[in-house]
Amino acid sequence: MKKKLANRKWYTVTIIVFIACFLGICFVTTANIFLFLHDTDLTEYYIRYRAPKVFLNVFILSLLFTIVIFFFGYFITSRNVREILKFSDKVSRGDYKVRLNIKETSFDPHGYKEIKKNLNKMVDELGSVETLRTDFISNVSHELKTPLAAIQNYATLIQGSNLSDEEKSDYSKQIVQNVTNLSSLITNILKLNKLENQRIFPTVKEINISELVCECMIGFEQIWEEKKIQIKADIEEEVLIFTDSELLKVVVNNLISNALKFTDNGGTVEIKVEGFNKNGAVISVSDTGCGMDKKTGNHIFEKFYQGDTSHNRQGNGLGLALVKQIIDILGYEINVQSEVGVGSTFILICK
Repeated sequence: MKKKLANRKWYTVTIIVFIACFLGICFVTTANIFLFLHDTDLTEYYIRYRAPKVFLNVFILSLLFTIVIFFFGYFITSRNVREILKFSDKVSRGDYKVRLNIKETSFDPHGYKEIKKNLNKMVDELGSVETLRTDFISNVSHELKTPLAAIQNYATLIQGSNLSDEEKSDYSKQIVQNVTNLSSLITNILKLNKLENQRIFPTVKEINISELVCECMIGFEQIWEEKKIQIKADIEEEVLIFTDSELLKVVVNNLISNALKFTDNGGTVEIKVEGFNKNGAVISVSDTGCGMDKKTGNHIFEKFYQGDTSHNRQGNGLGLALVKQIIDILGYEINVQSEVGVGSTFILICK
């Protein structure tokens, strides 16, 4: 039924276009004939004799124009529209691998080629977003499952009647630690979500970045004392910059936390703050940890990426992703220098 209606519509449009071409060419031809015959001595008999041939030519020209119009309309416009409709239908069904065929040698108007290119780019972006979304859900599920499973296991063990007080205390500590990790994961996910959706806006004011870094360092004092890590601080006094102190604290805390986490007992962490120009500063955090190869260095700012699997339980792979988002918002730069077995240096340029 739908096909019959479509065919009727097609035939109707064809007839209308033909009549329009016919009448238009008739009008133009007649007007030109009148202009041509004005002030001429041609007889009426001669004109009547030639008129049928003229209008036959008009009829043939109208038919040719109609065929040309429908050739372009059907074989170019209609074909491209049908192709785009099929393409959009597949995309709406979740097929992000489909692509529109673009032939540089075809007779398609330039506009259709640009539309197809833009649609292909759009599907590329949708496909990458869908992949990121799937990976994110998978990673979040895994990261949530790990501490929850540990909490369940330790809680089950505590219920046993044959445990000593020391064992119960140890299992309780493990439960608390996993709850802390779970809370940290959820907090970081929420922060990342706000940053990625641009729902956090910097509140810029002049701050003493030297004091900020020192405050962040003091917050990790217990950790470096437990691991007997030597802290070297080379911090200029009164380095003033205009920035958002709360966002910058997140960056500095993550960099120091990472340095301490990947530095073995008895190692060294060095923190430097140096001012430049009038409102710029460089913060560098170096460690003598395991370091990383080039491949790992290319992925460290990705969500949930953890190049050193031996330290997986100490983090959730979101810290440096947060750092990168904040740095992009503040308009700063970060460089990483690292060598396997020697250590890593993160250099934050605030300008």
